[in-house]
Amino acid sequence: MSRREEESLKRYKQWAAVILSLLLAAAVSACGNQGTAELAYPSKQVEYIVPYSAGGGVDLVARAAADYLSKEWGQPIVVVNKAGGGGAVGAEYALKQAKNDGYTALAVNVSNTTMLAAGMKAPPITSEDQVYAARIGKGTLAFAVKADAPWKDFAEFSAWVRANPEQLTWTSVGPAGFSAFGVAEWLDVIGADFAKTRMIVTKGASDSVPKVAGGHAILAVHTVGEIMPMLKAGKVKILAVSGDTRSPFLPDVPTAEEQGIQGLSVFWWTGVSFAKGTPASIIRKWEEAIAKMEKDPAFLQKLSEIHVEPAYAVSEAFTKETQAETTYYLELATKKGIRK
Repeated sequence: MSRREEESLKRYKQWAAVILSLLLAAAVSACGNQGTAELAYPSKQVEYIVPYSAGGGVDLVARAAADYLSKEWGQPIVVVNKAGGGGAVGAEYALKQAKNDGYTALAVNVSNTTMLAAGMKAPPITSEDQVYAARIGKGTLAFAVKADAPWKDFAEFSAWVRANPEQLTWTSVGPAGFSAFGVAEWLDVIGADFAKTRMIVTKGASDSVPKVAGGHAILAVHTVGEIMPMLKAGKVKILAVSGDTRSPFLPDVPTAEEQGIQGLSVFWWTGVSFAKGTPASIIRKWEEAIAKMEKDPAFLQKLSEIHVEPAYAVSEAFTKETQAETTYYLELATKKGIRK
């Protein structure tokens, strides 16, 4: 190699070393900035997407949580309602269209996750599209009929339905809605023919419970909180609640299990999730803040006012529970012909 070539090679190596140093510095700076941004989170407004209309259970819990977290973090947590598609429209926006930087949170609930995945062969969103940060609250399932209905208790009503399934009309937002899974599980447990019953499609509890009160449907299956207004007005009566313990909001109403009908496990829940790829440090921050929130007397009072029970679950436990729930609902939906 000539001297000229040796000098050229030497200059090339020097320039290469300089460029490499600059690239490394830029990479370190970017990582440092990202880490600093995550530590400072939230440093601006966070959108808390509620995939339903204002006024429902998911919306009210989200607003109570947003109020608490805005004060806790000193940044506005703004609830944005994006209704449609049974909760799928807002969920798709939060999980697939918005950035996964932690500044778009989803008010996730049972209807737009486990039940959606079980009820549809090609659901628009699945658990794989999101990271479950924490569960916040739950609602007990209640079985309501018209106030002057002839059945004195749930056992008697269940016996009538088992003998006359074709006469049972019940309300739901659709074949894969929350009410549909509650009815399907109950009919499966008592041995009644689900296919012979008739579903009446409604817009939700605010539409379906009045239909039962007016005699246009026999049964409404919703959370205690959703039925409470018509119950207090004396328009409907609740024959039973699901689960193995009585609702704290209806201590005088026996569970289905107390009346000899065991195995009813469907319940309503809501929490917070984020798009896949959201930094783990941000998930932890929400997880820890919600844990603290669930010990706050003012927040717990707000939950009580809307008849929602606190049901905190950390990210890992929340994720495992939704996976198990999806498997169970998938089996039920397939068995009862709900899956479309």
